[in-house]
Amino acid sequence: MNEQASFFYFLKQQSATLLDQTFVHIGLTFTSLCLAIIVALPLGILIAKKTQLSRSVLGFSGILQTIPSIALLGFLIPFVGIGAKPAIITLFLYALLPIVRNTYTGIKTVDAAVKDAAKGMGMTSAQLLFKVELPLAFPVILAGIRTATVINVGVATLAAYIAAGGLGEFIFSGIALNNTHMILAGAIPAALLAILLDWIISLAQYVKFDKLIRTAWLLLLSILLFASFYFLPSAYRGSLLAGFPPEFMGRNDGYEGLKTRYGLNIRTVVLSDALMYKATQEKELDIIAGYSTDGRIKAFDLRILADDKKLFPPYWAAPLIHQHTLEQYPELEPILNKLAGKINDSTIVALNYQIDYEAKSPSQVAKDFLEEQGLYREPQGSKSGVLRIGSKIFDEQYLLAHMYKMLVEGFTSLAVELKTGLGGTKLCFDALKSGQIDLYPEYIGTGMHVILQLPQQTIDSLSANAQGAFDYTARYFDEQHQLKWLEPIGFNNSYALIMRRKQSEELKVYSISDLVTYMKKR
Repeated sequence: MNEQASFFYFLKQQSATLLDQTFVHIGLTFTSLCLAIIVALPLGILIAKKTQLSRSVLGFSGILQTIPSIALLGFLIPFVGIGAKPAIITLFLYALLPIVRNTYTGIKTVDAAVKDAAKGMGMTSAQLLFKVELPLAFPVILAGIRTATVINVGVATLAAYIAAGGLGEFIFSGIALNNTHMILAGAIPAALLAILLDWIISLAQYVKFDKLIRTAWLLLLSILLFASFYFLPSAYRGSLLAGFPPEFMGRNDGYEGLKTRYGLNIRTVVLSDALMYKATQEKELDIIAGYSTDGRIKAFDLRILADDKKLFPPYWAAPLIHQHTLEQYPELEPILNKLAGKINDSTIVALNYQIDYEAKSPSQVAKDFLEEQGLYREPQGSKSGVLRIGSKIFDEQYLLAHMYKMLVEGFTSLAVELKTGLGGTKLCFDALKSGQIDLYPEYIGTGMHVILQLPQQTIDSLSANAQGAFDYTARYFDEQHQLKWLEPIGFNNSYALIMRRKQSEELKVYSISDLVTYMKKR
């Protein structure tokens, strides 16, 4: 009962934002759906009349459906930027197949005897289409539109990855922040929205076809006119635009902390951290929340703004492993600790640079580094068990996961199964707690803020002493979760606000306080 009350309290707190994002979600869905109907309906009619085109058109539409939506979203960024435009284009492409296919199928299945009778009455081809074929095919066509609508509502949640907004912001932020209420606040309205829109569209079957056609075209044009602001340049383009990943938006050591400690008030969009740097390079964003050890900072000539008020706590990296795994394989701890103290800040930046900019694979970079350190051995032949190593969804985590895999397979008889790209903190931590993985690389600051959710006052008191913060966090993880932090790897990967170096110099913004001062002058 308390859990339910807490969830409804969260909804009340977030009601304004939830309403805004619901309208954005509806806008993305209907704009793309209207465009798809305008294109797909005539296309379906065309291939029904010229059947020699049907195989190629339906085949091409089917291929579009097989492309992963997140890949398509990322592919479009260099051409149309971030925000609603790539989202609408992706949703439009996904909606084509069900509408084209059902229009084609509906018209082709109209009884030939009925069409012959209509021709015998002297109907022209246009009259035959609008008076006979389309009315009879309408239930099948409507089913395609309903299918496309439900698909688009679901796929539109991914729009949050590219700063297009929508209910996906709640879902991905909740996953990243280990916040079930936030996940449900996005998932439940998205599911209800799909059901509601499907029901509303189904009512069209009870309207006379002639009246429906006139109403539908008027509605389509009205929606497109209303939603045209999606395609227009932002009216606020003169001000700075910040792009933050979902996890950063809700953390006390993220945007919430920037607002309270620095008084920062900046226009923000939420997008995947995998796309932030590319969007900055393309000048779609002015500020991003990145990681201090990211190789792309060097590659794209970016500047880290000084955290002059010490908001970001220590982020020492270390493997986090389940106690029962160490009890089962006690030889693991000294082997995993072979990496302890081997990688400092400059080293990890150089390693990340090889992956981020030189396009080397994480496994190759990991092997080269271990060979250089005299830590690489060929995997042993005999396998006495399987160790599952997880990682979050960015390059540094992939790199560390491969290093630990090579250490374990080289110094023990265990086989290693990698489960990389698990997403945010919640997915990795829940997988570790539930026994789906045995260990993954984690950061002390994330442990304090996201998992233990320590009071800010406690975190501030610990931040001045990195070793003390590590010891405090390790003790609580052991007591509360039966998880053990092994020895720190040696580098501190903290959050950082990042700008293009040239822009930073032009605006004379070198620290977060400088950024706040600049924003107040605007």
